[in-house]
Amino acid sequence: MPFTPPRRATTLLLAVVGGLLVDAGFPGLSWWPLTFVGVALLFLALGRDSARWNALVGLVHGLAFFLPHLTWVQGSVGMIPWVGLSVVEAAFVAAVGAAWAWARRGAVIWSAARYQVPVFALLWVAAEEARQVFPFGGFPWGRLAFSQADSPLGRFAWAGGAPLVSLLVVVLGVLLAIALLSLRRVDVGAASGHVLLGAAVVGAGWLLPLDTAAQEGHLEVGAVQGNVPDRGLDAFQQQREVLENHVAGSYALLDRVAPGELDLVVWPENGSDIDPRVDPAAGEAVLGAARALDAPLLVGTQEFPETGGRLNVAQLWDPELGPVDSYAKQHPAPFAEYVPFRDLARRFSDAVDRVSTDMLPGDEVGLVELESGRLGRTVGLGDVICFEVAYDDLVRDAVQAGGEVLLVQTNNATFGRSDESTQQLAMSRLRAIEHGRATVQISTVGVSAVITPSGVTTQRTGLFTAEQMVASLPLRSELTPATRYGDAVAWVLRVLGPLTVVAGVAGARRTPRSARVAPAERATERVR
Repeated sequence: MPFTPPRRATTLLLAVVGGLLVDAGFPGLSWWPLTFVGVALLFLALGRDSARWNALVGLVHGLAFFLPHLTWVQGSVGMIPWVGLSVVEAAFVAAVGAAWAWARRGAVIWSAARYQVPVFALLWVAAEEARQVFPFGGFPWGRLAFSQADSPLGRFAWAGGAPLVSLLVVVLGVLLAIALLSLRRVDVGAASGHVLLGAAVVGAGWLLPLDTAAQEGHLEVGAVQGNVPDRGLDAFQQQREVLENHVAGSYALLDRVAPGELDLVVWPENGSDIDPRVDPAAGEAVLGAARALDAPLLVGTQEFPETGGRLNVAQLWDPELGPVDSYAKQHPAPFAEYVPFRDLARRFSDAVDRVSTDMLPGDEVGLVELESGRLGRTVGLGDVICFEVAYDDLVRDAVQAGGEVLLVQTNNATFGRSDESTQQLAMSRLRAIEHGRATVQISTVGVSAVITPSGVTTQRTGLFTAEQMVASLPLRSELTPATRYGDAVAWVLRVLGPLTVVAGVAGARRTPRSARVAPAERATERVR
């Protein structure tokens, strides 16, 4: 039966619905199977041969996803930055649409679904990898892998990290799309085969050996969510009260543990925006809490170097010695913690001036060394601050450097009661699986959580509450395949994606244009 490419209006409708369904797979709905359906609809929408049109389809899909996914940006810094960021991120999906039109023009890829499935997935992951580094250091929020913390597919992070999980999500989406095209041809057998193959990929996640046992003992940890007096961008104008909230939360731990029972107490990012190393009252308050608990305190604070700027840091305070180690955030968030092209940006939004002092990047790996008297050794704490959990290399470097647990210190106060905090929690859960490390996400206002090395949340706080958590974290030194080889896997995927475009363009010279009218539909006839 001859295949007619979808109408242009139909492709745009499929793109919009697909983008909305992909977003529904993320927190807060967390209906992760809908992510596959959304990708399938995008694949079907990209059925025309025009690279320009497919770029438009990809842009529409990207906007339908990113605008609702990033609504918390609008609530914190305004509409123009929200729309601008969404457009920039959607442009990467537009690039996937155009690249797919070029890649599939080669006769080999065009004629068989078994080639189209991996090629489309490789293009998507290459775009996600590009979003990690460009522009302004990248913004990888909304990677498909981050929708799969509750899915068996999420367990594949142990084998190949977030890039492998995203790749498999797209593979399943394309298999579903080809199954739908087979049904259109009334080929129930082919449709069933593709669905069963997809189900087998999902089920294979349960076969991966996620080990959660302690290898180097346990770390007894308390985590303090102190809450803030107000929400929004002005929450931390009352810095002293925020500090007092976290001090009070630390003393509240004594209702659950005796002094000396904890190896470490963790505060969130911005738990004290007053640097306790230079403010005597703040230093006395932090040191007093550490001494009362007889446990070191990891404090999220800011430092202001004499050369200018500021650093977002985690300071480790020993009950007797005071500050003994620290980690400075390596990847400040553009337009939130520092403002590129400030004069130009001010023309679009005066909210940029709320960031009065630009944050500087730290230059050391996120490893804090804790001298544990109970364990009789130095324990490596893998530490990332806030959005850093979204970046593969920063988390991987912390574990490779000796991190035996992961700590994600974050401040979600400026995002209100949006899905931002739960989106971030999904990332922390995936990182726990990826590196086989028990993980604590601790926020000023929530959501905070304790996560097992297999990604299971065992404790979780509410939003805008003052709460504490106590947990015994298994310490692990074994490196997962993703920790060992994740960077190599990512580079292979980054290279293969563009190569498929080059191969497609070269192959198109040998393929008559009249033969390039029915991509996936024709491919269903050639599956073996």
